[in-house]
Amino acid sequence: MAFAGAMRAAAAAGDGHRRTLAILLLLLCLAAWLSLAGWSASPYARYLAHGGWAEFGALSALCATVPQGAVVVPALAHALAWMLMIAAMMLPTTWPILSLFRRLVASRPDAGRLTARVAAGFVGAWLAFGLVAHALDAGLLALAGRAPALATHGWAVGAAVLAVAGLFQWSALKYRCLEACHSPFAFVASRWHGRAPYREAWQLGAAHGAFCVGCCAPLMLVMFVVGMGNLGYMLALAAVMAAEKNLPQGRRLRAPLGLALLGGAAALALLHH
Repeated sequence: MAFAGAMRAAAAAGDGHRRTLAILLLLLCLAAWLSLAGWSASPYARYLAHGGWAEFGALSALCATVPQGAVVVPALAHALAWMLMIAAMMLPTTWPILSLFRRLVASRPDAGRLTARVAAGFVGAWLAFGLVAHALDAGLLALAGRAPALATHGWAVGAAVLAVAGLFQWSALKYRCLEACHSPFAFVASRWHGRAPYREAWQLGAAHGAFCVGCCAPLMLVMFVVGMGNLGYMLALAAVMAAEKNLPQGRRLRAPLGLALLGGAAALALLHH
């Protein structure tokens, strides 16, 4: 009841702040998309593209992208590319949580800093997932360097990722995570008490990011199949994930999207046989 009362009291005063937040979020996402587009057209596009597991023999080309054995600069470039992707693809899906939280803390002098901490916690969760995903990808690349058969059958890894992503569409874990995304009021109310505001704001964002990873991670792994720098696929996946998380009819995408991913895995296998 106290939470609901605070929300009602903040509603009228928070409209202007919500518009400002919406504009800032839109500008941030637009800047990320423009940066990705510019990067993909630059001489350093290979650090953004990160190759594609669906390409025949792609591993040998990917291994050659690290100049003279330098590891640090390419690793930082891939990390920056991943952060831009998260800003472009995933930050728009946080609008319901960020908007609700901004209304709740609208009367506080540190409202902007608290909202920024929620966003930072969300990005931090996705960054952690990105580090794990890139480490696994790097491990596969290293293994391919010692296993020529894997290097020439990279498409099989791509087909497996598509199949797993397709089957995950029917998993209980995905829809448990989606339920949390579909109920922003309950999500914020159970995690925001205001007793340790900065810590709670960070934890709220990180928890939201963790649930978002839980429902969208396999779809994000599809980017390793089609190529990390493919802006067309990025836009399509971003739209799908935003619809799944934020639209009441998001559940209806389960079957068509799962079947499309399974169909893509089957087509990839048939193409190379």
